[in-house]
Amino acid sequence: MITDELYQSYFDLLINGKKRECATIVQDLLDGDVDIQTLYTDLFQKSLYEVGRLWEFNKISVAKEHLVTAISEGLLNLVYPKLFEKEGTLAEKSVVISCSSNEYHQIGGKMVADIFEFNGWDSHFLGADTPVDHMLEYIQDVKPDLVGLSLSVYFNMPSLKSGVEAVRSNFTNTDIFLGGQAFRWGGLDTIKQYRGIEYIPTLNELEKAIKTG
Repeated sequence: MITDELYQSYFDLLINGKKRECATIVQDLLDGDVDIQTLYTDLFQKSLYEVGRLWEFNKISVAKEHLVTAISEGLLNLVYPKLFEKEGTLAEKSVVISCSSNEYHQIGGKMVADIFEFNGWDSHFLGADTPVDHMLEYIQDVKPDLVGLSLSVYFNMPSLKSGVEAVRSNFTNTDIFLGGQAFRWGGLDTIKQYRGIEYIPTLNELEKAIKTG
């Protein structure tokens, strides 16, 4: 469990660039066998959403927002030994997750890929600003059961739409899911015109969707 006090202590350190102290908190939680879903939702996602809010209201600079994102992305590396420590059978399902072209915020997509991996999927995260044609080539090679597209900045919505249209046109039977902070500002009505597409707003909702199939 991540208490409000622990979260606030972590956030204060994070916003002040204290990466070593943040790493100590995360490692202590991992050593205490914290649930990965809880860690990602109640510490990483919560703090990043708050940083995004502060940036939107000009309470922090772009430089500060970039620093926090870089520290958070580095802290994800502490999770990987736990993520892959379980011995299991070969993954039966695969997912390709990509950020839209012109989208440079990739940490949300990385966490989504990790959640899939922890739940037994073979996840392929393509990273930030992935060109549509390269994404299509990779999907063709992997032939995943599911494709996920992430968007953090609302102004990049046209790029997301182009990616959705390309995937839907080339892989008519492949389900697509979308996520990211950009949808707080709109865009869902437009996306709903495409079939076989689901919007998943949070990591908690993602976990539920994976477990219910």
